[in-house]
Amino acid sequence: MRTIVLASHNRKKAREFAQLLRPHGVELQIAADFPDAPAVAETGTTFAENAALKATETARVLRAWCLADDSGLVVDALGGAPGVYSARFAGPGATDEDNNRKLIDALAGVPAAQRTARFECHLAVADPAGTQVLAVAGSCQGRIVDDHRGAEGFGYDPHFYVPEMDKTFGQLTLEQKGRISHRAQASRELIAQLPTLFGSA
Repeated sequence: MRTIVLASHNRKKAREFAQLLRPHGVELQIAADFPDAPAVAETGTTFAENAALKATETARVLRAWCLADDSGLVVDALGGAPGVYSARFAGPGATDEDNNRKLIDALAGVPAAQRTARFECHLAVADPAGTQVLAVAGSCQGRIVDDHRGAEGFGYDPHFYVPEMDKTFGQLTLEQKGRISHRAQASRELIAQLPTLFGSA
């Protein structure tokens, strides 16, 4: 199997990616398990820029193929927020609970029909020299609900309702989420290009 390092310390995210990539001959490792892995500052103004920064800098240090994602929640009624600040919406060091509380407070009084939102995922792959060789993206449409539904997933998942499933991301199994999520959509684009990508190594 081909090995690729996920430039992340989020093990729940790594679990989702591993589930998606393993059937296609890719074994996923996580940067959190490498003492020398850099802590890359997410200074980009877009998801794509942040994914590229994390992939290239981590690959350059570890001298390994690296995959990085930058993903987050885009809420129409909030002008696209939290966007690239999804992980720190409530401030540096914010927990999932902190971010969710701020999200629901910000939407107080907004009717359900106007709570449309989407999750976006942008992926970047860098070769062992630290050169970005691939960028893909995916998204999933839904809306925000006040009540916390489900214990699966992480982040904003329990408040992101997907009408076609009649459930929030927090209520979906890993397999269900792996069919419809923004991360799954982007991963399918990645998987389609894996033979060409690694063939150039």
